[in-house]
Amino acid sequence: MSRPAGLVIAFAAAVCVATVMVHVCMVFLSVAPPNTVSQRYEGRISTWVYPYFEQNWRLFAPDPEGARRRVLARTATMAPDGARQVSGWIDLSAVDASAVRHNAFPSHINQNMLRRAWSAYLDSHGTRDQSESDRARIIQRYLLNIAAQRAARSHRSFDAIQLRVITTPIASPARRADGSRSPQPPSDSRYLPWWQVTSHDN
Repeated sequence: MSRPAGLVIAFAAAVCVATVMVHVCMVFLSVAPPNTVSQRYEGRISTWVYPYFEQNWRLFAPDPEGARRRVLARTATMAPDGARQVSGWIDLSAVDASAVRHNAFPSHINQNMLRRAWSAYLDSHGTRDQSESDRARIIQRYLLNIAAQRAARSHRSFDAIQLRVITTPIASPARRADGSRSPQPPSDSRYLPWWQVTSHDN
């Protein structure tokens, strides 16, 4: 191996090692308890970690889900006469669940991608559907792309997509004094606004 080639390989290896070290440090700081370093560089850490490397756990305790969420989508296409043709609802969460059920080696994508995308959207938008920061806009686009790609399996072309999220709180396992279980909490449906979809999205 020539000296220039060896230098190039050594430089590439050094860049890879440095990138891995930075990534490990950023993820560690994002899940570690709040400290001086993570608070000082919070913006840079969030930019690096979200939305693709977000972790749904904390360093010293798990962060269990408090509700079951079903994400549904429907699409709309503009007809030649100007009327909007709207499809039926597609249960994206049910598609993921069926891919995981009875699978000895379920995909991380089917288990977590849609669920975590919605959790990130909820964290960044709250009860409003206005993206008021760069991170919120990135997460909205991320959720839109996931929904559009999955809806495209059932509908070949469409101009807009709408999501509906049904949230059902997980009932407490505690029993009442008479021995009966607590009633199932009521579900809540949230309709997101119609989002325009370009040919690049689906």
